[in-house]
Amino acid sequence: MPSTTETSTAVRDQGGPATAAPPGPPPSRARRPSRWWAWGFLAPVTIYLAAFYAYPLYRNVELSLREYTVRSFVQGGAPFAGLDNYRTVLTDPAFGPTLTHTVVFTAASLAFQFTIGMALALFFHQHFPLSRTLRALILVPWLLPLIVSASTWSWLLNSDSGLVNAALGVVGIDPVNWLTSPGWSLTSVIIANVWIGIPFNLVVLYSGLQAIPTEMYEASALDGATGWQRFWGITFPLLRPVSLITLLLGLIYTLKVFDIIWIMTKGGPTGSSATLATWSYRLGFGNLLPEFGPGAAIGNLLIVLALIAGLVYIRIERRQQLR
Repeated sequence: MPSTTETSTAVRDQGGPATAAPPGPPPSRARRPSRWWAWGFLAPVTIYLAAFYAYPLYRNVELSLREYTVRSFVQGGAPFAGLDNYRTVLTDPAFGPTLTHTVVFTAASLAFQFTIGMALALFFHQHFPLSRTLRALILVPWLLPLIVSASTWSWLLNSDSGLVNAALGVVGIDPVNWLTSPGWSLTSVIIANVWIGIPFNLVVLYSGLQAIPTEMYEASALDGATGWQRFWGITFPLLRPVSLITLLLGLIYTLKVFDIIWIMTKGGPTGSSATLATWSYRLGFGNLLPEFGPGAAIGNLLIVLALIAGLVYIRIERRQQLR
C-alpha cells in the first residue's frame, strides 16, 4: 500500500493538484526572543528612572517623616516623627514670606519670559537677513552654565563696581543696592532668571510658529485683517497647545530654581529673596546643625505644587480636545 507521500508525488507527476498539508501551530518559542528584546530595550530606562527618580523620591519622603540628625543620617536609626516636620515648616514664621517670594518669583519670571519670548519669536518669524545669526546669539544665555550666568549678573548688579549702576549714574540716577537691599534683591534675581529663560521660550514658540500654514495668513491679509487681528485670530489660538506646555515647563523649572538665587543673594538679605527651594537647601545643608526632616518636607511641598500644575495642564488639554 503506497504511503501518503508517494500518493501526493504521483498525483503531482500526473499534473493533478497537489494538496499541501495544513500548517501546524506556530512554535511557542518564536515569540520569546522578541519579548526579550523589548525588555532589553526597556531595562536601561527602567533602571535609570528607578535609580534617579523613584529612589530619591522615596528617600525624600522617608527623610521628611523621621527626625534625622547627622549621626542618624549616616548610621541610621532615626525615630519616626510622622507629620511633625510638615507642621514645623507650615507653622514657621518664615513660611508665609517665603511662599510669597516663591509665587512672585515664579509668576513674574513666567510672565516676562513668555511675553518677551513670544515677541522675539514673532520678530524672527519674518525671516529677515541675519535672523539666524541673531537667533543663535540670543541662545547664548540658555547655553551658558548657570553658575556663569549668576556670577555675571552679580557683577553687573554690584552696588559699587557694577555696570548697571555705572549706566544709571551716566543719566543722573543714584546707585541702587540691587543685591544688598531687601527691596531690590528679589527683583534682581527675577531679572537674571528672566534673562536666562527667554531663549527657551523663544525656541519653543518659534517652532510652533513654523507649524502654522502660511496660507492662513495670506487669506487673512486678502480679507483686510491687520497684524493685531491676525495674531489674536490665527497665531495665538493655534499656538495655544505650544504655549501651555511652554508655561508648564517654565513653571516646573522656576519653582525649583536654586543656584541663581543662592549665588547672587543666598536668599538674603534677611530672607527678602528666599524661596522654598533656597529655604529647603538652607535647612538641610546651610546650617551647622542640619535639619534634614524639615528640609525634605519643603522639597516635597515643591513636588506637590509641580504635580498640581501638571494636573491643571492635563485638565485644560482635555477641555480643549472636547471642544
